[in-house]
Amino acid sequence: MHCASLGEFEQGRPVLEKIKATYPGYKVLLTFFSPSGYEVQKNYRGADWVFYLPLDGASNARRFLEITHPSLVIFVKYEFWYYYLKKIKYRKIPLILISAIFRKEMSFFKWYGSIQRKILTRFDHLFVQDKNSKKLIDEISLNNICSVSGDTRFDRVIEIAENFNPIPEIEKFIQNNPVIVAGSTWPEDENVLKTAFKSLNNNAARLIIVPHEIHEGHIKDLKTIFPDSVLFSTLKDGFKSPENNRILIIDNIGMLSRLYKYAAVAYVGGGLKSTGVHNVLEAAVYNKPVIIGPHYEKYQEAIDLVNSGGGIVIKDAGALSDRFMQLLNNQNGIYDKTSHAAGTFVRANGGATGKILSFIQENRLLTN
Repeated sequence: MHCASLGEFEQGRPVLEKIKATYPGYKVLLTFFSPSGYEVQKNYRGADWVFYLPLDGASNARRFLEITHPSLVIFVKYEFWYYYLKKIKYRKIPLILISAIFRKEMSFFKWYGSIQRKILTRFDHLFVQDKNSKKLIDEISLNNICSVSGDTRFDRVIEIAENFNPIPEIEKFIQNNPVIVAGSTWPEDENVLKTAFKSLNNNAARLIIVPHEIHEGHIKDLKTIFPDSVLFSTLKDGFKSPENNRILIIDNIGMLSRLYKYAAVAYVGGGLKSTGVHNVLEAAVYNKPVIIGPHYEKYQEAIDLVNSGGGIVIKDAGALSDRFMQLLNNQNGIYDKTSHAAGTFVRANGGATGKILSFIQENRLLTN
């Protein structure tokens, strides 16, 4: 399985782990392109080997396949490596693409996109996330190798929620008070959060900030923005008086998906930047209202969450403060409605992993 980065790995992971459980006789090789994926998952126990994929090229692709002899190759979402796909096809190795999204502006669908379209023909099957992607593939006459499976990330967050492990330090910090969990935040988010949280007429509320970047400089900046905050590493080292601190900064990686469980309200960062919002599903799966910034148009799951009523869009600190107060006070039942909509949305969209595994089994791409 090849993933560009950490986000694609989270999409591929449910499929990889299901394959490992269903076909235990096979070894799993996981490759990455980006350090942000490899460095976090290089010790991932679900794979027998984890490496970078050598740069695309005829000789690299040929040598890589001669060494590894894969029985099945899975690329995740956006990965289209010309020579690797060509050599895989020539060797008649089963090749599938999962959790893919296609948009009209992509080169596959332009007059000059003949080479890109040829790349797609090298896949035995394209599993796409939505009907719009399927329609675009149909229009270039590849409907016979394409089907809508949905997004495997829904299965991943459902699995995480069902196997939730408590975090004692967080429970100690919260002490049964309402908490806002702000995940994957950037400076744009953090400045807005400062103003909105300060204006809350609720002295019991807690704020947990999980920054997207946890390098020393950013943590120092956060401590400046939130001078009364405490670091999670301090809690781990035996901090004794969480009742005197209402703001907690998480200065490690890997806790966010569990932290949303403790939220009364979730704020998912990135939506105040043009690059766009981060993963909203990790919060929504716990039946939490999800607040995001206005830049979410590139992310279908965020669009659908907002349309379902489980996501709320804000543009500035004033709007965020208003939403915090409305939700925490459950004005006109808004908290109940939004929470229910968020959880229902996630569970209604699970099942992509099962569809992909059924294809593998029915076509005997792997055998026991």
